[in-house]
Amino acid sequence: MIRLFVGLGNPGTEYEHTRHNAGFWWVDSLARKLGASLQIERNYFGLCARVNNAPGAPGPIWLLQPMTFMNLSGKSVAPLARFFKIAPEEILAIHDELDLEPGQMKFKQGGGNGGHNGLKDMQAQLGSANFWRLRLGIGHPGHKDEVAGYVLRKPPLAERQLVDDCIDKSMASVELMLSGQMDKALAKIHAKPPRPKPAKPATPEATAEVKPATKPQPLNERLP
Repeated sequence: MIRLFVGLGNPGTEYEHTRHNAGFWWVDSLARKLGASLQIERNYFGLCARVNNAPGAPGPIWLLQPMTFMNLSGKSVAPLARFFKIAPEEILAIHDELDLEPGQMKFKQGGGNGGHNGLKDMQAQLGSANFWRLRLGIGHPGHKDEVAGYVLRKPPLAERQLVDDCIDKSMASVELMLSGQMDKALAKIHAKPPRPKPAKPATPEATAEVKPATKPQPLNERLP
């Protein structure tokens, strides 16, 4: 069961639409879905919203966008989790993922940080890597030396739309996460779109050659 949704990103308008802020985009979408308003909470170093009546949730849940910059995300997450007694396995971190193409996403619990500084600091501050992760693909620039600049740039509109499509799709799994049905949430997020049904073969009547109608003769040629 998820009680805390953490979108990873960087504060400030200059970073708002950059690839590294995909986690912020996701939390913004969830806030709209739940009718929540994120407000600055200085005790937790971030923008935070408490939702008391989320569908499927047995109790209140929290949405969080750390305002500490990516490298210090755990500084925001850990105090909130400790104060409200939220265990690592009840936390979902949503973040950008270089190893997935735009339009792809993966949902999992635990694991390494893959070099992602936000995840790395969360692990350090929580003392555990057992939290859940939703990885939103942003693609890779092709060379590791280009990564820093790549994640801090705005993606082309077509790529942003693919990420937004993933965000929209994953919203359908939130209620399952809130009710603790994590296997079902995982299956729904990873489900592939149904394959189109093959076209039905044409019937003999439909493929039969249609003969043109006989052209009527002029009236004077039909008279005896």
